[in-house]
Amino acid sequence: MAKTTKVPFEQALLDQIKAQLLEEKSKLEEELTQFTKPNPHVAGDFDTSYPEYGDDIEDNAQEVTDYLSNKPVEITLEKTLRDVKTALTRLDDGTYGICKYCDQAIDEKRLLARPTSSSCVSCKKTLTDEA
Repeated sequence: MAKTTKVPFEQALLDQIKAQLLEEKSKLEEELTQFTKPNPHVAGDFDTSYPEYGDDIEDNAQEVTDYLSNKPVEITLEKTLRDVKTALTRLDDGTYGICKYCDQAIDEKRLLARPTSSSCVSCKKTLTDEA
């Protein structure tokens, strides 16, 4: 089946979703800057900052605890940020709202509820049932 390139949605909807995605992108980047720094070797990657509270044993234990608590949060935020950036790219190249598995339009309600969706409900259900 040939790739669908025409997005079957009204421009107003696409503009609304783009505004949502840009707002989410800003929030995610802001949240990441609270406890990470950009990885200079990998674009779009962040490294959890290792806190420095002092040299006491209690301080060192708290540093390790905080680092270990922040690392999974960093990973989750990075993944969400990648999804947002991918959706923005799809909006810009005109492929937003098209299921990456069946090339059919994703339901408008799904896109409004989850703007980063890249698959229709049917394909997503099939994938999660197989997993």
